[in-house]
Amino acid sequence: MKLLSSVITFILFFIFLLSCKTIKKSTGIEKTVTQQAMLKALKWQEANPIFAKAPTDWTNGAYYVGVVKSHESTHDKAFLDALQSMAVRNEWKPWERFYHADDIIISYSYLYLKSLGETNANLQPTADFINDHLHKPYFWKDGTATNEMKILWWWCDALFMAPPVLAKYAKLNNDISYLKEMDKYYTQTYALLYNKEERLFARDTRYLWTGKETDSKEKNGKKIFWSRGNGWVLAGLALTLADMPIEYPNRSFYENLFTEMAHRIKDLQHEDGLWRTSLLSPESFTHGEVSGSGFFTFALAWGINNGLLKKSVYKPVVIKAWNAILKCQQENGKVGWVQNIGADPMPATADSWQNFGTGAFLMAGSEVLKLK
Repeated sequence: MKLLSSVITFILFFIFLLSCKTIKKSTGIEKTVTQQAMLKALKWQEANPIFAKAPTDWTNGAYYVGVVKSHESTHDKAFLDALQSMAVRNEWKPWERFYHADDIIISYSYLYLKSLGETNANLQPTADFINDHLHKPYFWKDGTATNEMKILWWWCDALFMAPPVLAKYAKLNNDISYLKEMDKYYTQTYALLYNKEERLFARDTRYLWTGKETDSKEKNGKKIFWSRGNGWVLAGLALTLADMPIEYPNRSFYENLFTEMAHRIKDLQHEDGLWRTSLLSPESFTHGEVSGSGFFTFALAWGINNGLLKKSVYKPVVIKAWNAILKCQQENGKVGWVQNIGADPMPATADSWQNFGTGAFLMAGSEVLKLK
């Protein structure tokens, strides 16, 4: 009997080991480590608030998108508490420029709280902003401003700031008219800034390529495509698609753009797992950068988890990226190697950080946790 018992114990232990190896092999991610890293990042960022203009500006808005996605994937109350406290402090308001897409992204968090049944949520300021943004006259809409401001969403970052909010608002109100308005402005930005040959977005018209000697270009002669700028777009597409109805008539446009860009971004990943600030001139700044890399990792993982990207092809990319991003977090939770606020490729350091970099970190971790 003792021999039989020992044999059974050994078999069960062997099966357990195989199971652990299978789990590790299938995910390539230590999920407990990932969740702990996310909580540390949250704790550090909440203790070290920073914003460019106001607590309701785009930097905080992007950070709290990361907090939203973290709560969505972990259900940890720490993330929810941070969101609720922020909303109350901000009196549920976006920032002040109704015409500027940057100033509505903070409302992504308010809409999420409302969708959870938050009884104190006041969405009237968000509703007023959205309706003014889409319908109130402003000279950007007329195409009569400077070369940079020919349309409402004249910079590629705007595709992260407004469309995800519009998609979530449309879903919450069961009203696709907001998506139809979004289509109009989104396709304007696409037509103006998307380079079909490179499958990347110029940040704005200052970086468009016309073939002239006066064009802005990298030292190696290549076009300037900013990592974080394209990260804004790809992550914004994932967020927008997540709340867009499957049967929405124009959904295929967004899905096709997402997969086209994802394929290009995959090919631009470096051996260390991170992307460089200049996508076509990695030699300009040879280190990796976390905000662009975080947004890419989130988007690629989302694409896998939602059946738009082939797991066998993209999962190794995501695993390599996330493990590299984790190495950029300091022991106290601070996320370094984040390029400062800008509009084109610039360097970062181990100690450079921004709240939107923490947001990108949290977004990436939230979707990595869902990988199977």
